[in-house]
This record gives sequence, structure tokens and C-alpha cells, in this order.
Amino acid sequence: MFVQNDIQQHWIEKLQQHRDFFLDGAAERDETRTFPLAQIEWLAREGYGALTLPTAYGGKGLSVSSMIAVQETLASIDGSTALAIGWQLGVVGDLYEKQLWDQHMLAFLAHEIKDGALINRNASEAATGSPTRGGRPETTAVQDGDFWVLNGHKTFATTSPALRYFIVTAWCAEKNSICHFLVPKAADGVTLEKTWNTVAMRATASDDLLLQNVRIPLHYLVEELQAPRAQQLNGWLLHIPACYLGIAQAARNYAIHYAKTYAPNSINTTISELPNVQMHIGHIEQELLEMRHFLYSVARMYDDPQLRTQLTEELGAAKTKVMNGALKVVDLAMRICGAHSLQMTCPLQRYYRDVRAGLHNPPMEDITVMKLAKHALCSYERG
Repeated sequence: MFVQNDIQQHWIEKLQQHRDFFLDGAAERDETRTFPLAQIEWLAREGYGALTLPTAYGGKGLSVSSMIAVQETLASIDGSTALAIGWQLGVVGDLYEKQLWDQHMLAFLAHEIKDGALINRNASEAATGSPTRGGRPETTAVQDGDFWVLNGHKTFATTSPALRYFIVTAWCAEKNSICHFLVPKAADGVTLEKTWNTVAMRATASDDLLLQNVRIPLHYLVEELQAPRAQQLNGWLLHIPACYLGIAQAARNYAIHYAKTYAPNSINTTISELPNVQMHIGHIEQELLEMRHFLYSVARMYDDPQLRTQLTEELGAAKTKVMNGALKVVDLAMRICGAHSLQMTCPLQRYYRDVRAGLHNPPMEDITVMKLAKHALCSYERG
């Protein structure tokens, strides 16, 4: 990874120093679908949630490339914790970079974030699928005097046990638009339904959010959606591939350790000396190099205002490359470790399941590939 500043270096070292704290109980949390509340709350208290809040608002002002380096480190220790807290960093970075709300609400939220508040966007619904595909939410917002009244059922409310606020999308008939509302978790009518029971990222608590006649002040309507988010550049979503790169690194580290220590009595050395094992390790190293260089080079382009204008489909392509690369790395690591990798006591089986989740995080691979194809065809037509 590429270290660029003291804050990034501080957090990389801090996370490594607390490695056992994050690892302790990770396997059990995966088995029991238990959210890492103690770990997430520690991160919030230590200021992790304010890392991407601009310095003008009292945060640390990490760039995208610095953010993904810290996230990669955390994911190499515990993927579920990294993905859960990563949404905070990504949402805050995007929100303040684009100045999506009025200054009063941005200042209010910044104060809350510095106080340890965690937030996340909640746009997904069972009927609409991924919001990146353009479906209109069935959640509704109706004005009643000095309040908005929200009713709806959201899915994938990741990090929900630790959130202070949800940023909820709802259809607002008065404005004939999809609007975004800041919804306090403590508001009457807000409940969480523990529905998250998948094979991957089991500890992220990506449960359902139920809104039943939730009344919020009028100024908590923070944004009207003017253009589909899928059409806007958002480099802060690179926290997602950074997470899966970290998991791939963890799989690589485990496989190397296993190869250097496992010595069956059929040979006079460890399996690290076997040509086929070395071939697998070499392919892992090559894949990790390609993933890391692609991801970080795209992130640095996004961080540079002049280079950002040259970006077309690189953000989505970087996520797709890392996602498929992570799948390959974990598969090769499991081949090195053989049947041992399938034991429930072996973390490789958890890494194998967790990296599959990345296929369903935005941006989706089919959308990215089609955009790449259309860009190539249009470029050819222009000569």
C-alpha cells in the first residue's frame, strides 16, 4: 500500500497495534451473525468516523487514496468490521466533497460526527433492488404541518446497530421527486428487523430498516435527487474494493504462513518448497500487485482535480478488477492449504464467503462492463 501522510500512517499503525482486539471473536461473530459493536464503537470514539470529514469542518480530511489504505489495513484484520465502518467514510467523504446539503445541515452533521456519530445511506428496497439501477423507492414522505412523515421498508441497513442517523431515500409526491431525509435512529417509529442471514459478511448487521409514521422536522429533508447517483463520479466508493483487497491480503498471508510451516512426512521440507505451491504463490503475488496498483492509481487520479476530469469508467473498472482478483487470490490460497481450508476453524473459508459479497456491492460488474463497451464504441466512432 502507499503511505502519503502522518494521519494515514498513524491509523495503519494503530490498527495493527489493536489487531488482537479486532480478531478476537471474529470467527464467532461470523457464525452467530453478531455485530462487532465493541470494535465499531471503539473506532467511533477514537475518531475513525471523522477521517474523511474535511478539515474545514473539524475532521482529518483524508483523501480517497489515504482512506483506502487505512480501510485495506482494517479489512486485512477483519473484513466485516471494515465494510461496516467503510460506509461511514465513503458517505461522509462524498457528502462534503460535493456539498450536497445546505451549510446549516452540513455543520450540524459535522458536529455530530466529531461527537462519534455514525451514519449511512439507506436506499435499497426489496421491490426496487439496487438503487444504482434507477428504481423509484416505495418509501414515501408526506408533509404534515411542520413535519415530514415517512413510511417504508428499507433493506441492507449496514452498520445499523451503531448508527445515530440514517439517510433515507423516499418518494415525495409534493415535490414529484426522490428526496433524501436525515432520520435519527432514536425517532419514534424507527425499528430494525434482524433479517441479515447470508453466507457472506455475516457480521455487518445489514438488516432491514422499518419506518412507521416517522415524524422528522421539515429541514431534515436534506437533498432532492437531481440526477441518478450512478451518473456521478464518486471516488469514495473505492472503500468497497479496498475492503476486498484487504481480505485477499489476509488470505495470502494465511497461505504463506501455512506453506512455510506445514511439513507432511511424505517430504523432507515444508510445502513451500514444492514447485506447484510456489506457482500458486507467484500467481497470488502477481494478482495482488495488479489489484493494488490499479486501485491506488485510480484513487490518486480522483484526488487530483486536474486528473479527475480524465476519468471515464476507471472507478467502476477498478472495483471490478479488485473484486475478481480477490476471488482468484482466495481460491489460490485455498488450493495451497488444501482440504484444511474447508475446516470451519480455518479463516480461509470465511474469506472465501466474504469476498463473494463484493459481487453485489456497487457498482455492479455488468453495468461497468457495458459502460466500458459503450465508451470504446463511442471513442472508435469519434476516431
